[in-house]
Amino acid sequence: MQGLYLVTPNWDDTSRMLELSEQALAAAHGARPGVAMLQYRHKEAGPQQRLDQAGALLALCRRYGVPFIVNDYVELCEQLGADGVHLGGTDADVAQVRARLGADKIIGASCYGDLPRALAAQAAGASYVAFGGFYPSRVKKYAVTTKMEILDQAREVVRVPTVVIGGMTPDNAAPLAARGASMVAAISSVYQADDVGAAVAAFLRLYADKHTGR
Repeated sequence: MQGLYLVTPNWDDTSRMLELSEQALAAAHGARPGVAMLQYRHKEAGPQQRLDQAGALLALCRRYGVPFIVNDYVELCEQLGADGVHLGGTDADVAQVRARLGADKIIGASCYGDLPRALAAQAAGASYVAFGGFYPSRVKKYAVTTKMEILDQAREVVRVPTVVIGGMTPDNAAPLAARGASMVAAISSVYQADDVGAAVAAFLRLYADKHTGR
């Protein structure tokens, strides 16, 4: 797992979400590393809208060979046969979800700026851990308290891939990638970019010279 971790915005306009998601996936298609995975995240959607949007995104990801992750909703992951689920700090327990979904599914865990939480998630069966927010976000509302040094500490003890989140741009993500972050999560920097393809390419350049396959 390495490269750009694409996360959808809270958009009700499914056509627009799909169009820009496809632009992003197409821009990275064939690149190594490319889009490591795409996460469907819509906090305000109702059950039917979540099902419709997630189903359409899953089909799109299948076409491009990109793993598709559902934020929060374990049942939706099961219903669609998605590749995995991302769990926030107030969501279901990682160990319980691992037992429920089995060994083959991807399970991500938000760990904020908390290294012990990341170690606990790793021990419970998380496939990757996410740190942040590092910078103010136009989408997510949280305290920007995570320090870059957590990545230095994580390199010593965290054996699963690490994701950095929170106001990511290609420029401000560069020092985090240099400190060992496996993936950079982006929402607005891609979906609100004037040129989606150029934005994706800029993120991928962070890893172009250090592709390790981790």
